[in-house]
Amino acid sequence: MTTKAKLLAVTLDCAEPKKLAEFYSAVTGFEVQYAEDEYAGIGDGTISVYFQRVPDRKPAAWPGPGKQFHLDFRVPDVAAAVEEYIELGASKPDYQPGDGWVVLADPEGHLFCVCPERS
Repeated sequence: MTTKAKLLAVTLDCAEPKKLAEFYSAVTGFEVQYAEDEYAGIGDGTISVYFQRVPDRKPAAWPGPGKQFHLDFRVPDVAAAVEEYIELGASKPDYQPGDGWVVLADPEGHLFCVCPERS
């Protein structure tokens, strides 16, 4: 039998943890729980996202095989959310692989999808 583990958090490597924590706090509504130059974290009491300083990190090309993961977020209005997230510092890559959701890159180039709520 395999020991079952509970996911504690997802940690993103980045150059500026505090700034990225503020960005994702605005996107998710999660509270900034910790913010230092080397490490920051946001969460809602159940889910946490941490940001760890890696000064020379380079974002993967999109599209391309270097992308290792991305985050997905559900929103009530995709177009409105995309506009708001771009105002917060996200960017919209030219390549969009599907219809109904939008791929964005956060201020440090991590990809995330903005998805509609399920009907």
